[in-house]
Amino acid sequence: MGSVVTLAGERAPSVISYLDEQTGLLIPESVPPVAEPRKPAARPRRRDGMRGYLTWLRVQDMLIVALTVAVADRWGRSSGWGFGTWGYDTLVFCGVLLAWSTVLHVQGAYDVRHAGHGVQEYRRVFQASVWLIALMALASYASDIPVARGYILVAFPLGTATLVLARWVARKWLVARRTQGSLTDAVLLVGDRRHVEALVVALARTPGAGYQVVGACVDGVPVGATVAGVTVLGAESDVVLQALDQRVDVVAVSSSSGLGSQGLRKLGWSLEQTDIQLVVAPEIMDVAGPRVVTRPIQGLPLLHVEAPVFTGPRLLLKNLLDRTAACAGLLVLLPALLLVTLVVRTGDPGPAFFRQARIGRGGRPFAMMKFRTMVVDAEVQLTALREANEGSGPLFKLKSDPRVTKAGAFLRRHSIDEVPQLLNVLRGDMSLVGPRPPLPSEVADYDPDTHRRLKVKPGMTGLWQISGRSDLSWEESVRLDLYYVENWTPWLDLMILWRTVKVVVRPGAHGAY
Repeated sequence: MGSVVTLAGERAPSVISYLDEQTGLLIPESVPPVAEPRKPAARPRRRDGMRGYLTWLRVQDMLIVALTVAVADRWGRSSGWGFGTWGYDTLVFCGVLLAWSTVLHVQGAYDVRHAGHGVQEYRRVFQASVWLIALMALASYASDIPVARGYILVAFPLGTATLVLARWVARKWLVARRTQGSLTDAVLLVGDRRHVEALVVALARTPGAGYQVVGACVDGVPVGATVAGVTVLGAESDVVLQALDQRVDVVAVSSSSGLGSQGLRKLGWSLEQTDIQLVVAPEIMDVAGPRVVTRPIQGLPLLHVEAPVFTGPRLLLKNLLDRTAACAGLLVLLPALLLVTLVVRTGDPGPAFFRQARIGRGGRPFAMMKFRTMVVDAEVQLTALREANEGSGPLFKLKSDPRVTKAGAFLRRHSIDEVPQLLNVLRGDMSLVGPRPPLPSEVADYDPDTHRRLKVKPGMTGLWQISGRSDLSWEESVRLDLYYVENWTPWLDLMILWRTVKVVVRPGAHGAY
């Protein structure tokens, strides 16, 4: 088995471990119960707070389903589509309530691993409702029991929409609490210095995901030193002891870990009697979940990464929706556009619109339309302002640009100056959602990787718009654009459009200058 090691002192009193000579792991012979912390300062597991949240979700969903079914039954009776007797209606009411709650549970709608993760939560709620409709239809057909049309026409659409809306409200509350440091999972990272740093940065980007790093096990780094602001608690072989000692909720092992396949397997065995989750972070960054498929072959989990899609039916659908929405938007907003045109020309003499050369898909140049927000000779004044540039990379940005007019500052703050780009979308030069449209001078400085931004049409909005806008560094802006290019889907476009509306109407929006 290996040599026995007794760890004495404050770190791990009365814990006898053995050194696994094959993997180098220090593995306790017995795991202390969670209720008996091994040092007085130990805190309760953070995940315990999520139980109350998940319980509330179950109660909330049951109330919504009950109310929805009651409304459908009442509407069905008034329309002559009810089931009939009160006894039969009550039986169906209880059956639908129980079935809907069960399907939500089976579909993982209350899985703590998906709590607060947006699209995954909504998809599971939606899929549960679709499954319930299908099961009721099959049961009705097989047993020759008629299902009232009121349930199909009212209960399921109304119930599904209300469940998703309620889950959205609950998620907003949860993300806000997690951003403040509550209801999070304590995470212990394992790997080499470079990969641990990358994991720290990746987890810090999304505090709403609920992962809070409390330490790391890194080989070759002294205990007590820091890696990307995270304290090193020991070597990789100390991971089991440190996970128990720190009472973490998640152990995240990077692909660089020196544990090897056998060490990782035994690490899982050591943690299986605890409430600690084991997470393996593969060395593939910025790849969305739908593109990754796990295909186990003889016990070897192979990650199949689908190639990005730049052509085909989905692209045709995107182009059709873009032009249809742009045409509708121009018609609806025409009076407002005329008013803004008048305000721009009145506030500063000169043309109301500003045309600027930008680079589109495949490197094709086009003239991008915007409302003019600067003085007429803004380009002439640019040379004198170069030294005051606050932007990063090839971008020029000034938070207090003297060339911006009073009306232009308001238009920029709420992104109204970009509405004329609907004309570019209608012409096919741009899309509603996509990477930021670059200047020719920017493209001239692109490295080969950054050139991938030109694989798709630039957009009026995108991940850069909802993630900080002008406050983003050049590197972060490029990363977000490349992530979109590699992973775009119609669902991602809808999410970005929805979040864009919230960003532009929010007072004092960050990065709007």
